[in-house]
Amino acid sequence: MTLPASMRLFERGWLSANNILFLGREETALVDSGYVSHAPQTLALVGHGLGGRRLDLLINTHLHSDHCGGNAALQAAHACRTLIPAAEAASVRAWDEEALSYRATGQQCPRFGFDGILGDGDVLRLGDLDWRVLAAPGHDPHALLLWCDAQGILLSADALWENGFGVIFPELEGESGFKEARATLELIAGLDARLVIPGHGAAFTDVRAALERARRRLDFLEADPVRNAQNGVKVLVKFRLLERRRVELSELRQWVREVPLLVTSNRRCLQMEDDALADWIASQLVRAGVAAIEDGMLVDQ
Repeated sequence: MTLPASMRLFERGWLSANNILFLGREETALVDSGYVSHAPQTLALVGHGLGGRRLDLLINTHLHSDHCGGNAALQAAHACRTLIPAAEAASVRAWDEEALSYRATGQQCPRFGFDGILGDGDVLRLGDLDWRVLAAPGHDPHALLLWCDAQGILLSADALWENGFGVIFPELEGESGFKEARATLELIAGLDARLVIPGHGAAFTDVRAALERARRRLDFLEADPVRNAQNGVKVLVKFRLLERRRVELSELRQWVREVPLLVTSNRRCLQMEDDALADWIASQLVRAGVAAIEDGMLVDQ
């Protein structure tokens, strides 16, 4: 299935979320802006896609750093209006890095402002098509989906990928997330989507198979919260490794002691000695083929 002529997908990988550019007759818009270290690339991609036009509107599906880290750069370059999930408005206004998860995850996000909020049931006109906003808690309690009924296209952010979904972060902190993630998957199942554009990875059309894989994955994690914690700490370290490219193993051990969400996950679920946890994470990333150990360094693969 091809995208409508008014849409462009920039598939970014795993440090930066995918960007979706809309070229309407009267307004341009972008959904999600990637991570801060990729901001120059984001500006170049968006600028090329705009073909000389200005970006009018920026929308965030949720405010994890890999989805909004380019906001400040895009706002400076285009003076674009910005819409964020309604539940995050107070935290962004006060720039509460604790509430926004940046301090907890040890990630970066330059301060940005916003001009309006989005909530469940809102309708946006993007690329001359109507898109309905749907609440999608689970991975993030305030996350949103965008659904175009006329085209059967879903922008699923991190609620559904072709092979799984994003870490269920609330569960790492002792809050409910599995139940909400399951409800979001059922919401998606009821949409009869023909094409899903996820927050990471390629767009896909076999939505039924993706949902089945996601349900099985959720069953596996929910059956033993330790599994979700193990997955979460590996993802957090891999994300930082994607940003840094290589890190000394001694610094990794320091991260385990200092990054709040790594500390919390260990205390609540894993209950390992700090150095042992760091070494376990490194070994798991190497075993998965996404890192290597070279001369006392953990190196991104």
